[in-house]
Amino acid sequence: MEYEKVIGLEIHMRIKSQTKMFCSCKNALELASEPNVNVCPVCMWFPGMLPVLNKEVVRLGLLWGMLMGCEVNKHSRFDRKSYFYPDSPISFQITQLYEPIVWAWSVKALVDGKERDFAIHHMHLENDAGKLSHAGGKTLCDFNRAGSPLMEIVTDPVFHEKEEVMEFLKELQKMMRAGWVSDADMEKGQMRCDVNMSIRPKGSSELFNRTEHKNVNSFSAIGRCIDAEFKRQKKIVDSWWEVDQETRGWNDDTGMSKSQRSKEDAMDYRYFPEPDLLPLDLDEDFIQSCRDSMVELPIQKRIRYLSEYKLQDDDARILTKDKELSEYFEKLVELTSDAKKSCSYITTILLALMNEKGWTISISDLKFDISEFAQVIKLVNADELSSTNSKQVIEELYNNGWKADIIIDENNLRQKNDLGALEAIVDEVIAEFTSQVEDYKWGNENIFWFFVGQCMKKSRGQWNPKVFNQMLKKKLG
Repeated sequence: MEYEKVIGLEIHMRIKSQTKMFCSCKNALELASEPNVNVCPVCMWFPGMLPVLNKEVVRLGLLWGMLMGCEVNKHSRFDRKSYFYPDSPISFQITQLYEPIVWAWSVKALVDGKERDFAIHHMHLENDAGKLSHAGGKTLCDFNRAGSPLMEIVTDPVFHEKEEVMEFLKELQKMMRAGWVSDADMEKGQMRCDVNMSIRPKGSSELFNRTEHKNVNSFSAIGRCIDAEFKRQKKIVDSWWEVDQETRGWNDDTGMSKSQRSKEDAMDYRYFPEPDLLPLDLDEDFIQSCRDSMVELPIQKRIRYLSEYKLQDDDARILTKDKELSEYFEKLVELTSDAKKSCSYITTILLALMNEKGWTISISDLKFDISEFAQVIKLVNADELSSTNSKQVIEELYNNGWKADIIIDENNLRQKNDLGALEAIVDEVIAEFTSQVEDYKWGNENIFWFFVGQCMKKSRGQWNPKVFNQMLKKKLG
């Protein structure tokens, strides 16, 4: 029997506030230098301590919801989710089950070049737990990230292939960064994904039991996890067994998962309204201030680059991956009035130089002003600088900064376009290589580039090869 996958996601994003969700301790945006330094009686939940909701956390969460075009809940509330883990100092989590801050919307992503909409059920705010470290037969607790603010984004079960999941998550990550809501760096634990998956016979609407794989930590690992779980569930169902509804842990090194616990239902967590926090009511002024902070989404920008600038899909994808890079590209187009060449010089030369350094610097750290980059492109378009020499100039700008025109003149890289002098060189080459001229006139067209090469050699590479090309064709007939 043929089966299809049905996949839903729960994505946890670390909100990019400076402080934690309910206290003034530093938020765990980066790994701290040592454990348990960014803690206080509130986030450690000492007796008598009360939480105070961080306004910036609410603003960033609402802003991201608005960027998605979601339905804003002017009235929401927090709930207490009871469970015990060693890395949770309070033995419960403050979350939003019944009245989250935003409701349904969808995220657009390009899958195989086609625009797709993937439905989101809701997004709610909640606090994070700490981190467990296992070493020497002991388990140690680091509470630096306990109480840090999270957005949990819950999708509908709308995915059927791993490619859809991975493109959706990449788009989500770009949106977070574009709105300055989260850095969404999976390696730093700022973006964690739970994969809920079940299978069903093709054409059927009835699902078998689902499993949840917790905290899969890279896009490629998510793809491998989906493939492996599909094979595992298919084998169980084909053997007339029932898939256990459970939480499983994915081991990317072995390519296998193992059971962790049975999958809880909502009633197992004994949810009830959080007694230490008032309901959250948002006024129009606060909502409008969030609306005023909205930016163009990467997917909107990507589609605009395809239609307005006529870029290739892969180039548009690269340029919209990073907000700083897309802004740099648009500024360069403004200066050069040449979108395609600006794109080409960024993607093939500038990014190649940055990749050589392992992206240890950002666009804002470049040693040269963008006007110098634009000048190089303008000189190439004016036939005053060859494409080959332009790369040399950009490399010099990248390594040492300075001015493009000074670099060009100091290294004799500027192409000369004196037609009289060019014609004299062409005549000299034709007179010197008479036998080759005869060969060309008898039909050996491949030898034409020999003449161009000789002209460039005599001009020491400083004259325009396009003009040599045109003159030679005219004189050789």
